[in-house]
Amino acid sequence: MTPEELSDLVNALPGTTEEQPFGPDVDVFKVGGKIFALLSPEAPGSVSLKCDPEWAIELRDRYGAVKPGYHLNKRHWNTVMLDGSVPDQMLKTMVAHSYDRVVAGLPKALRPRGARPI
Repeated sequence: MTPEELSDLVNALPGTTEEQPFGPDVDVFKVGGKIFALLSPEAPGSVSLKCDPEWAIELRDRYGAVKPGYHLNKRHWNTVMLDGSVPDQMLKTMVAHSYDRVVAGLPKALRPRGARPI
């Protein structure tokens, strides 16, 4: 999956906003004002996603392109290199998982219509 395809996937989730508070090299995606994805589109690109701590470790063991979150809480975040070694379907699952974890932590009044918490 290319950074552009990943950006399209993330932006399609209900209530997603995109901004660049850290400068033009990092796209930050939020739902309900909370970050669930950070995309660095420079080749080959990478994405940081929130993750259940136990699953985060499993993903790091399974895929060499999945590392502890870069400049993030390494227990709850993974950074995935977009080098093609992680299957697209797994990336989609990881994006949905990150989004769902953040939505589940939002007050009901801030949850976007159509979002499905964990």
